[in-house]
Amino acid sequence: MLDEPTRGIDINAKNEIYKLILQLAEEGLGIIVVSSELPEILAISDRILVMAEGSITAEFTAGDATEDNILKAAIPKTI
Repeated sequence: MLDEPTRGIDINAKNEIYKLILQLAEEGLGIIVVSSELPEILAISDRILVMAEGSITAEFTAGDATEDNILKAAIPKTI
């Protein structure tokens, strides 16, 4: 499990971390990434689960996910 794996890291180091994550996934390792950076999530994820107020509100495949639909799922519904 990686929690905000590239927070505070320069762009070159981010790219190296992304390469490592993708390499490990290609080798069959299951990786859970928690990140508030949507471009990061979209770039390295096969499947995306969105949570709001402690519950899963949406699930997307990499091909179906967009910043817009992730943000909509992350905003809590109000009455």
